Amino acid sequence: MTQRKYMVTSLMKIIVTAAIALSFALVCTSSTAYAKKRVKYGTLEVSTTPGGLPISIDGRPEGTTSTDVRRIELDPGHHTVEITLPNGGRWVREFEIERARRLCLNLNYVPKKYTPPTSPCPYPVIVSAPATVNDGDLITFTADVSYSGTSALNYAWTVSPAEARIVNGAGTPTITVDSTGLGGQRITATLVVDDGSGDPACRVRTEASTNVTRKEMPPPECRMFDQFPSIAFDDTKARLDNLAIELQNAPDATAYIFVYAGRTSRPGQADALGRRAQEYLVTDRGVDARRINVINGGYRDQDFIEIWICPPGAKAPQASPTVQPGDVQPTRERTRPRRPRRGREE
Repeated sequence: MTQRKYMVTSLMKIIVTAAIALSFALVCTSSTAYAKKRVKYGTLEVSTTPGGLPISIDGRPEGTTSTDVRRIELDPGHHTVEITLPNGGRWVREFEIERARRLCLNLNYVPKKYTPPTSPCPYPVIVSAPATVNDGDLITFTADVSYSGTSALNYAWTVSPAEARIVNGAGTPTITVDSTGLGGQRITATLVVDDGSGDPACRVRTEASTNVTRKEMPPPECRMFDQFPSIAFDDTKARLDNLAIELQNAPDATAYIFVYAGRTSRPGQADALGRRAQEYLVTDRGVDARRINVINGGYRDQDFIEIWICPPGAKAPQASPTVQPGDVQPTRERTRPRRPRRGREE
């Protein structure tokens, strides 16, 4: 089998598999490769059948392969992967590793049994692809051709469904296909290889398919918009102005305003502050009252206001008081003593 080097630049997560002789690569991990934390390296995921094949990267030995996925962290940039086959041959490819992206390589080796006739045609063409990827991954379809002739081969790829898009490699033995938006569907890459001779035996058609897992969208969540002690109403109004602008920019969002009375506040203080805030938003700023939820949140050390913004379908936030009702010592308003009525004394 002729050894060739191909380079593939990934736009997102890159999935690469390859086949040797009459083998077909089927397995590639489909779990999300990275969490939200910042990552400095890219990852090469490699597995082979059989396992135990010596592997080197950029000329440096990296031990042996396994039938299970082995993960190797690499600096972003250009790397050369070389695997020594059981027959002493070398499988060599060049790849671009990107930060926080994975490149998945699945290599199956089967001893070559095909004995070509005097004519180089027909010849076997194997297209390899991962069995499953996530919606949004980039899928790499790789062709290995056992052609003993001297003519330059032509590679014509087509992919389906129509929404699938070849982003790199058209006209070469390796293409990259974008799976974005195709969750729950099956992407098939069809390859026609010919040597330009016009001989029907020298025109080979084959294909491979990959299932795209539907992306699970996280449930919508409310977010804290503002929080502040309620001291001066002018300051409160400025913050409520910001809330009105936010609701205007997000017409489907809802606001939750939690009002907390202080440890020594007058009785009914939280309710009074809440009514004042709602009246200002509705009357002065023209906000629809149905989009505002004012809630008495209990008690804190001082009068306090929390504002949350919730998208449609989000679970409503909960109050978070810090002072128990039994620890509250409300201030009572002083009342003037009642003056006795003037009149005739008995």
